[in-house]
Amino acid sequence: MDTTTRSLPAAVTLTPGAEARIAALMADAPQGAIGVRLSTPRRGCSGLAYSVDYVTEEAKFDEKIVTPGGAFYIDGASVLYLVGSTMDWVEDDFTAGFVFANPNAKGACGCGESFTV
Repeated sequence: MDTTTRSLPAAVTLTPGAEARIAALMADAPQGAIGVRLSTPRRGCSGLAYSVDYVTEEAKFDEKIVTPGGAFYIDGASVLYLVGSTMDWVEDDFTAGFVFANPNAKGACGCGESFTV
């Protein structure tokens, strides 16, 4: 009987830019924050949106990704919508924010605020 376990790849791949932003967020995190969590609440014209917030405790079904700058959690109810995605942090002269390349998204609203699967 083979009892070898293998680790599964993370649901979301974080770019170095996203990891650096998580480190910056954690450096300025409020008291009691243990990491940041990505979730996909129902919002916007298309149905789902990306939300990144501080988290103060691990939830039972959250996926945890350990980064050099701190823990990154993916909401357990959102994992199915995010599998295979890449999360990046992008800054230019006018905007800064997390950007997602999500192969599960079948469409997005015109303003890019929400997506559908």
